[in-house]
Amino acid sequence: MDGKGYPLSVVVAGANVHDCKLLERTIEEMVVGRPEPGDANYVEQHLCLDKGFDNPTGESAAWSAGYVPHIRRIGEEKLDERQNKTQPARRWVVERFGRWLTGCRALLVRYAKQSPVYQGLIDLQCMLLWYRRIRRAGALGDLR
Repeated sequence: MDGKGYPLSVVVAGANVHDCKLLERTIEEMVVGRPEPGDANYVEQHLCLDKGFDNPTGESAAWSAGYVPHIRRIGEEKLDERQNKTQPARRWVVERFGRWLTGCRALLVRYAKQSPVYQGLIDLQCMLLWYRRIRRAGALGDLR
C-alpha cells in the first residue's frame, strides 16, 4: 500500500497463512514498476513492516526484493511522544483499505466460492479505487 492506503498489490490466501509467508508473493504481484539501480531517477526503496514480520522469513523477503526493511522489533517500545517525529504517522491505512473493499457487497459477503473469481472481484474493486483517486487528482491537479 502506498502512504494513503491505496493498494499496490493484493494476494488472496487462507486465513491460517501467516503474513510473513505471503510477503514475497505480495511483492512479486505488485502492479507498479520500480526503478532499477541503473536508472537516472533511482532512489533507494524502503519497506515499513510491523512486528509480525520480525523473523528471518520476512526480513529476507524484503532484502531479496531490493527493499531496505524497517521492521519494528518484538519487545521494542513506542517512541516517547515528546520526541520529534520526522515522518507523519501512517496508522490504520490497512483498515482504511479494508473499509473501501467492503463498499462492494460481493466482497463484504463472499459469494464467490472459487479463489480466482474472488481475486478478480478484489482486483476490480482496487482498479475502481485507483480510478477514482486519479480522476479526483486530475480535478485537483496532483496525485498526492
